[in-house]
Amino acid sequence: MIPDLPANIDQIKGFLAADEAQALYEQALQASVTGPVLEIGSYCGKSTIYLGLACKRNNSTVFALDHHRGSEEHQQGEFFHDPELYDDGEGIMDSFREFRRNIHQAGLDDTVVPVVAGSEVAARHWQTPLAMVFIDGGHSLDAALSDYRCWMPHLMRGGILAIHDLFADAHAGGQAPYAVYRMAQASGLFENLEQVSSLGLLRRL
Repeated sequence: MIPDLPANIDQIKGFLAADEAQALYEQALQASVTGPVLEIGSYCGKSTIYLGLACKRNNSTVFALDHHRGSEEHQQGEFFHDPELYDDGEGIMDSFREFRRNIHQAGLDDTVVPVVAGSEVAARHWQTPLAMVFIDGGHSLDAALSDYRCWMPHLMRGGILAIHDLFADAHAGGQAPYAVYRMAQASGLFENLEQVSSLGLLRRL
């Protein structure tokens, strides 16, 4: 049972299974004692809420990084395109308004810091050590590798690296997050914790 979980959490747009959400919350609850959490790929804030509720208990912070223009699979004509998040006036996908509404309704305005930018731009002058990094951004190989290479150096020793959408079978889902997960495992920089559904959890040595 997660305290203060919004009653409408299952109606918030997102792609997070219940067991993955519970695991994210538990890892963030432990990690945020020692520092802030960074989420890459916030979409409409479903996973951000689980991370935020954990961090709020420790008076910590979630940096929610997303350009809010959608990944490749969210664009018009793609499988995960959502017309409700498409700005007809601008002719572009925009999830930021929905994200802000959900974070506000969850009472997390003082816990979640939105970083509305691309991953490489945000990382360019980043200085804050991170206790947990959750990679759930673009699923192309270039995007997933960039997220890992930009943010892994900022993860403190003992910190948690979480990577979402791991599918060993290409028929079940995209392979880029899984490739990055396997690269992290082979790097010698992490110990395996567990995999919960499609969520992989590692601890930095």
